[in-house]
Amino acid sequence: MIGWLNGQIVDKHQLGKFVIDVNGVGYDVETSLQTFFQLESHQGNIGLHIHTVVREDALILYGFLDKHERALFRALIKVNGVGPKMAITILSSIKPDEFIQCINQQNTDQLTKLPGIGKKTAERLVIEMKDGLKQFASIHSSTKAVNIIREQDEAISALEALGYKQQEAIKVISKIDDGSKTCEQLIRQALQVLAKR
Repeated sequence: MIGWLNGQIVDKHQLGKFVIDVNGVGYDVETSLQTFFQLESHQGNIGLHIHTVVREDALILYGFLDKHERALFRALIKVNGVGPKMAITILSSIKPDEFIQCINQQNTDQLTKLPGIGKKTAERLVIEMKDGLKQFASIHSSTKAVNIIREQDEAISALEALGYKQQEAIKVISKIDDGSKTCEQLIRQALQVLAKR
């Protein structure tokens, strides 16, 4: 299986698709729009983490700029009813850390705003990925996404300790968090919001 490609982009005329020249061989690679736009104007060699899908009638390469995105893609295609095409659509529509946040907060409303995701699929994603993302979080403990989740979890626990219901705490924290606040800032702001109710 192909797991990594390093070469030069020779064709990028189709959104979300590259042809990469690796030592004279051109590989068709499908990417999420996040990866595509980051590399679109890149000159020189690029390196992509590849996930290879072998079908009866095709061999499809999916390329990702970082391992974090590829790992999330692999977690997504394990979900019942989510194929590689839908996984790429999801990753093209939402940043990996925001997606992880939706799953951890069981925010099915936000997930249904993604193209091709109905209520049932959103619920399935939350149920089937909740445990998988815990392992995902431990693998990527250094990433910003995990730090955001940790700050949120601590803030939610603190609000629960102060007597607020878990659902109420999750709702407030997800509304006020922009990904840059510390746990302390989240708690302080959440208490101000809750005091006004």
